Amino acid sequence: MTKWTRRQALFATAAIGLAGCGEQAPRLGQQDFAPEGTLAWAIDGAWRIERERDEWRHPLQTLQFWGLAPGQTVLEILPGRGWYTSILAPYLARNEGRLIAASFDPRATSLAQRETLAAWEARFTADPELYGEIQRTIVGRGELAPAGSVDLAILANNVHTLMAEGVAEQVFRQTLAALKSGGTFGVEQHRAASTGLQDPLAGTGYVQEAYVKALAEEAGFEFVSASDVNANPRDTRDHPFGVWTLPPTLRTSPLGQPDDPNFNSGPYATIGESDRMTLRFRKPNGAGARAPIPAAP
Repeated sequence: MTKWTRRQALFATAAIGLAGCGEQAPRLGQQDFAPEGTLAWAIDGAWRIERERDEWRHPLQTLQFWGLAPGQTVLEILPGRGWYTSILAPYLARNEGRLIAASFDPRATSLAQRETLAAWEARFTADPELYGEIQRTIVGRGELAPAGSVDLAILANNVHTLMAEGVAEQVFRQTLAALKSGGTFGVEQHRAASTGLQDPLAGTGYVQEAYVKALAEEAGFEFVSASDVNANPRDTRDHPFGVWTLPPTLRTSPLGQPDDPNFNSGPYATIGESDRMTLRFRKPNGAGARAPIPAAP
């Protein structure tokens, strides 16, 4: 069997995804064909991060499902390097909206978290004309956003991170407090099989859909609906290095160990990105802000 390097596998992933839907690769400058300020304009922008992932993450359909609209105050929880920020910030800046990014603590002991935060800050503070003035808060330290101020909160592919840090329940409750009555909480997450027990630390990166719904409902949310827009039936979830064996990471060795040049990433590139749940929750009308949630130790 031919063994693929990580770069070969990444190239194949993009090619397979585009061939599967009969579409051509997106072109830089395509934003000229969408009116400035529209969601399509923000998604087609040349400033986007890793646009090739749109084939697997479907940002237009996902953000429409969550109800993104002009003039909203949006809370993005753990934006990472800013895949969604690169869409949300220009869109909201052009439409009298406001973006709040609740990210890692700059004093975190994790080097990876500090580097991720530094990369986000370098990108999104460099061009305020494009991205607007993004308000920043810290997950685990103080409130995520002022109580009752947020129209839409988004948590994309990071429920497992909150679980690993032991703050999932806290952050879900803080999100409820930040939302206006009737506000929306949109969640995207790598989806585990619905059988067996959920690992409370989500070590593989996969989380059961029922577990996410239970977290939200225990915090006080109402479940509204689910979409399979980001589903991938080819994902068996049985990978040697968890979800990170798949694109875009294509890990070839356990976390903290050097890359294994002999590991064959080809079969995992063929699978594509993970199977994901896409959920919409709602803060019940009349639900007041709860008492402040203390930060986790």
